[in-house]
This record gives sequence, C-alpha cells and structure tokens, in this order.
Amino acid sequence: MATPSKTPPGADPKQLERTGTVREIGSQAVWSLSSCKPGFGVDQLRDDNLETYWQSDGSQPHLVNIQFRRRTTVKMLCIYADYKSDESYTPSKISVRVGNNFHNLQEIRQLEMVEPSGWIHISLMNQRTNQPISTFMIQIAVLANHQNGRDTHMRQIKVYTPVEESSIGKFPRCTTVDFMMYRTIR
Repeated sequence: MATPSKTPPGADPKQLERTGTVREIGSQAVWSLSSCKPGFGVDQLRDDNLETYWQSDGSQPHLVNIQFRRRTTVKMLCIYADYKSDESYTPSKISVRVGNNFHNLQEIRQLEMVEPSGWIHISLMNQRTNQPISTFMIQIAVLANHQNGRDTHMRQIKVYTPVEESSIGKFPRCTTVDFMMYRTIR
C-alpha cells in the first residue's frame, strides 16, 4: 500500500489579495467555536499571527462557525495548518458546510490532509455553475486529527469573496500598494 503524499501548501493569501481579485471578509462575520482552551480562541484564530492558534477542548467534531449578517458571496477559505509544530493536534479530515443557519447546513467539501504545513486553499465555488457560493453561514468541522489526536489546533482561517468589477467601466487592476490605497471612492 502506497503512503499518501503530503498535502502541498498553497500560496500565501496576502499575495492573492494583492492581485485585487479577492478580499478577506472574515471581519464582517460573527465567529464561534464548539470549544476552546482559555487563551486559545477566536482571537488567536484571527490575529494574523502564525505562531498563535485555536485549541479545542472537548470531543470531536470540533466546529468553527462563521455567520454573516446577510447573504454573502464566498469564493474560498484558507486555513493555516502546521504538522511539524502541532503533530497529533493537526487536522487530518475537515468538512465544510454552508447554509442559512445551524439547522440547514449542507456539506459542500470534505478534505483529507496528510501532514499539512502551510496554507490550505478550499474552493467554495458551486461545481455546477462555477460561481462562488452565496451563504449566511459557514461551518468548518474537524472530523479527525493526525495520530488519532483528540483536540485540534488551527492557526489561521481566512474567508475570501471575489472583488466585483466596476460598473462604471473596465479599468486595469491596481496591484501595487500605492495604487491599492486609492482604488475606491470613500
């Protein structure tokens, strides 16, 4: 039986943002967790620091709930996992569910990861229409960890929406930092 190959890391999400095609919208959502150790909660999951992490404290599945105030278009999730640092705390099987609320969540992706080290990109495109999904809620469920670990570590989660084209006309994308400061009218 062949050993599964390690999950390759994706590009740094900051590079994707700099292209001007996606925008991080996690700050527009209300985040909740199924459990956490004191000092290892949502704040650490969203602090842009790869050295901090959320640590669950309970039985599986471990859940991250992301709720938006209105229906929101979501193109991609990015999760940072580091097997070298977290070993048995590293997720090996993740389910992504979307819906209007907790009562009608539907699984749209299930992901098996082998010793991930870096950003994992999870596309949330509708497979029939090839369009980004539109949802009120996203739930990330950690179904299993490496080495049958009980609790889990997740270092960062980012949520991305596509950047809409201007209705005024087609302009070249502003991709440098200097141009990005002036790309919208306030």
